[in-house]
Amino acid sequence: MKKIKIVIDKLVVPAVLNDTKTAAAIYAALPLQGKTNTWGEEIYFTIPLKCPEEDPKPVVKLGDLAYWTPGTAFCIFFGLTPSSCKGEIRPASPVNVFGKIELEEIEALRKIKDGVKISVLKAE
Repeated sequence: MKKIKIVIDKLVVPAVLNDTKTAAAIYAALPLQGKTNTWGEEIYFTIPLKCPEEDPKPVVKLGDLAYWTPGTAFCIFFGLTPSSCKGEIRPASPVNVFGKIELEEIEALRKIKDGVKISVLKAE
């Protein structure tokens, strides 16, 4: 099980990757950096990696990490998005779920705004 850390401003969010091709490709590409974008309770940023669809999910779970193929984006889901219906977290379109963050950091993620530096690193 591969572990990563997501650093947003001074916030450090630990995460664990799944055993998927998307997770392996992202882990191999680390470190990654960008600027945050928010869409409801989702943080995402474009990464320089093209991954094919891999069992894309139209609905995700709280804390899921996913890769959005159309936008080549690394996504963190921590609540409802503008596409969500009651009781579900729905991405803009199906995504490759490749990991999960520790849920203790959910509240801190709600304070993150657009344009903040984000880094994804291998955890030691």
